[in-house]
Amino acid sequence: MTNHETPNYLTFSQKLRAATTSFAGIAIVWLVLILLFSLLEIGLSGYTHGLPSGFFTLTIWSWFSDILFWWKWLFLLFIIYIPLYILSSVIAKVAFKSFIVFFFIVQIGLINYFNTALVLLGADIFGYSLQEIQQTVGASGGVSLMSVLVFSILIALTVLILKFLPKKLNLSIYTSAILPSISFLIFIFGISPSLRLGSLQSDFANNLVVNKSDHFYQASYNHYFPEIYETDIYADSYIGNYGANNTNTIAFEYVDETNYPFLHKEVTGDVLTPFLNQAETPPNIVIILVEGLGRAFTNEGAYLGNFTPFLDTLSAESLYWKNFLSQGGRTFAVLPSLLGSLPFAQNGFLGMGQEMPQQLSLLNILQKNGYHTSYYYGGDASFDNMALYLKNNNINELNDGGAFPQGYKKLPANNGFTWGYGDKEMYRYYMASRPVNKKPQLSVLLTVASHSPFLIDDAPKYAAKFEERMSVLGFSEEKKDAYRKYQNIYSSILYTDDALKGFFDDYKKRADFNNTIFVITGDHRIPEIPMSTKIDRYHVPLIVYSPLLKRTAEIASISTHFDIAPSLISYLKNNYDIKSPELTTWMGQGLDTTTAFQNLHHAPLMQTKTDMIDFISGEYHLNGDALFKITEGMGEEPLQDEDKKNQLLSEFNKFKIRNSQFIKEKKMIPDSLFTSYTLQK
Repeated sequence: MTNHETPNYLTFSQKLRAATTSFAGIAIVWLVLILLFSLLEIGLSGYTHGLPSGFFTLTIWSWFSDILFWWKWLFLLFIIYIPLYILSSVIAKVAFKSFIVFFFIVQIGLINYFNTALVLLGADIFGYSLQEIQQTVGASGGVSLMSVLVFSILIALTVLILKFLPKKLNLSIYTSAILPSISFLIFIFGISPSLRLGSLQSDFANNLVVNKSDHFYQASYNHYFPEIYETDIYADSYIGNYGANNTNTIAFEYVDETNYPFLHKEVTGDVLTPFLNQAETPPNIVIILVEGLGRAFTNEGAYLGNFTPFLDTLSAESLYWKNFLSQGGRTFAVLPSLLGSLPFAQNGFLGMGQEMPQQLSLLNILQKNGYHTSYYYGGDASFDNMALYLKNNNINELNDGGAFPQGYKKLPANNGFTWGYGDKEMYRYYMASRPVNKKPQLSVLLTVASHSPFLIDDAPKYAAKFEERMSVLGFSEEKKDAYRKYQNIYSSILYTDDALKGFFDDYKKRADFNNTIFVITGDHRIPEIPMSTKIDRYHVPLIVYSPLLKRTAEIASISTHFDIAPSLISYLKNNYDIKSPELTTWMGQGLDTTTAFQNLHHAPLMQTKTDMIDFISGEYHLNGDALFKITEGMGEEPLQDEDKKNQLLSEFNKFKIRNSQFIKEKKMIPDSLFTSYTLQK
């Protein structure tokens, strides 16, 4: 037996005392390292993005988060460590220290991810295939040699500190026993959500101080062991619309909840006719989904400044919803939400893959009514199962990056990876391949240039435009320096805006321009620029532009992607005799065209494929355990109102019950309804 082994002559009580003090020494060193890594993270964030709050404030909240995380784990580790130590002190110490080293390997990766994407990594990583993860990491720059070097140094220092520092600590048994005892109490009684919630100046600041491992492991646990909503269609909590408590909203009348939990009578009114002249033939519809187009930097009143001068001009000639919301925080949600007003299922509707049930959307309903449907995307449409969804909806033409002929240039590569063709190239291909004919057309275009790593053609040109734009906006030199940390992002936004200007300049030359309705929105807000609030991630503009417009309007009321398809169908049905079903599964109630600020809608929002914690109802936003009041301009104020919070929780849970039944049964509509409004192949 070596000197490092637990001596056999010790009594069980003595071994237990030795194990407890040994555990406490290593645990305290682990805590010290966690706190030091938090200081490094705050310093890294300050260098990369600037600090959203004072260094001292961020440090205190970060350490508070770290200590709570550390205490949550201690009891579990303690009950593993003690028997191991009694068996062999060497095995126990090596195991505990190896766990700590592994913890920091993961923690460094999570810190680096947040510093790059400004999004907490949770269980959403499990919603992507290995190929999709490789593509995303590659296109975002991969892993640099400098990152590997810094990582290696940090892990080496961690190993050295764990090897030598615990030996220097001489803790009493009483001090040592307090640590797992407090952890045990936390394990039994939990931690009040109010203790975990920071009240810092922005969502970026609140996310920065979160222990990244704590968030990742908690989100992963919730993903694999989700809260189960058992469906009882006769229960009081299930009966009625999940937004019924919002007395101003339009309630759905469900017709067969047992078999089709979202099937209801169509209730959407026609709100677009008062704004549009009627043409002789059904109009073409062109839907442009702009990657990352958030209101934070788009159009007049953007709190980060208006970096889309063309869209701002176009908005003044359009119906413009300035307080509009995307349904998701990533691109995975936009097609089924906007085109089909569909529920999220488990990991987003597209995440159902081959199990996507028959459903109705703008695509198959309009195709049944004589429209030609097409989709244009400069990337790979198999990503997120977009192509599968489009084919399930009988798309006539699917034009993604693989369909572009020679003569079109891809975006600059980053470590050999590129998302595909830029916005200007996609618009050029659309113009070249989309003929003018008598048959009405529905075209959906999804851009890709304003996506990490934000590499664009003519980068020096748009970098100069960025500097010029900051001067036009009247930025001080200090503010300009802060914005230059995101020069590549703002340059890509200006490129995107310029590409849209070119697209409309070209489209005006087409013979069918005067009979076309354009719908422009963002799939979500770019997350790589720090966000101010929880709802900022979803805040995007909606612009409906057309030569058919007889009057324009700036609309302050809130609507979402869910509301677009029902309103377009209702408008076309009312004016052009489009045949549409009397029973639908639309999640949305239709666009609100009230110019004053209000919200008549209730809707879930899904930030990532595994993170559905957001729900809006009226002028309130539920985010996990936190309740916010939505203010005019889409700001948010924390609200302590248990009655209102419980109301939103009740409404959200009603949706989750329906969604859980849908996940189980995978049924949207009866076969007869599908065949009536879908051309058969």
